[in-house]
Amino acid sequence: MSKNNVNNKKKNSFGKVLIRFLCIVLGLILGVFLYFYIKLGRTYIYIPTVSSEEYDTLELKAGESLTGGDVKSAWKDGGHTRVFFDPKHPIIEVKQKDPDIENILVYGIDSRKVSDYKCRTDSMIVVTINKRDNTVKLTSLMRDIGVYIGDTDATAGKTLKKLNSAYVYGGVGLMINTINRTFDLDIQRFVMLDFTSAAGVIDMCGGVDITVSADEVKYANEFIDYQNKWTGSKSPKISSSGRQTLNGVQAVAWSRIRYLDSDFVRTSRQRTIAQALIEKVGDMNYFEKIRLLEKSTGMFETNMQPKDLMRVGYYGAKGAHDLKQYRVPEDKMYKVQKNPWMMIIDFKQTNAKLHNFIWGK
Repeated sequence: MSKNNVNNKKKNSFGKVLIRFLCIVLGLILGVFLYFYIKLGRTYIYIPTVSSEEYDTLELKAGESLTGGDVKSAWKDGGHTRVFFDPKHPIIEVKQKDPDIENILVYGIDSRKVSDYKCRTDSMIVVTINKRDNTVKLTSLMRDIGVYIGDTDATAGKTLKKLNSAYVYGGVGLMINTINRTFDLDIQRFVMLDFTSAAGVIDMCGGVDITVSADEVKYANEFIDYQNKWTGSKSPKISSSGRQTLNGVQAVAWSRIRYLDSDFVRTSRQRTIAQALIEKVGDMNYFEKIRLLEKSTGMFETNMQPKDLMRVGYYGAKGAHDLKQYRVPEDKMYKVQKNPWMMIIDFKQTNAKLHNFIWGK
């Protein structure tokens, strides 16, 4: 056999080994991707989005689900409350104002059990992810703001109602449409949490470090008792004030304190919890983040598909330690209507401030 033939055989053999190796690697990558795509897909729910012109014409596609994860089991058995969607109120498409800045609505509901899905929103936080500047911003929308609830200007009511009641009247679509129309925002995606899913995600991160005041201990412990009763959890009470790591039930209870001070301080607590959680996830290494994604699937409801969750998680983690907070309305930018009690604000002035915070001048 000639020397050239031997060399050619060696090259062919090496080429075959290399091709096999690449096929195995690609197969593993594809397998891992499909695994997480399927796992993350358990959190995804189909919520129709329509153009403003097609707003009245809605049909759910065959086989598309309006729930993600376990929404039948009781909280104590690992279930969670499903999102409330009313087919009369699909999310209306709004063009993203800046391709590098995405606004996502994260909201908590004031439910008492899995079947209690038609309820008021307990908190509404707009999470702004700026992938150009690697920043994250949190904006609390006060639940007692007086708004004209409606999908469009033509369908808006003529009487002011509290913002947190929009969800009761028409579910997630009516709530997002009302927020976008009222504050001139471009929200299309959301994440919904109930008491147990919020607490569960916090526990998966090892709790959050919070400074609890002496006055807050009593009120937080009252809510811990309530949550233990509702969810079947056995969380210990907060034993003292000061800087400490709170578990999921304790953190949610602390964030829900209202009667000690005001709803302004309450929303500040909610943003503090969100910031502590984002920072903790930001400090995780790659494999810890992957494990967190895997363990949290099916615990909450969102219309973000797996690729969206991965993108948001990536840019959110990059901006975790450059996080800013804001609240609507600001101090001295509202009047109080006493009967019924709600906050009356000047939307032109408020929206200018809000837009400056989110998008800059």
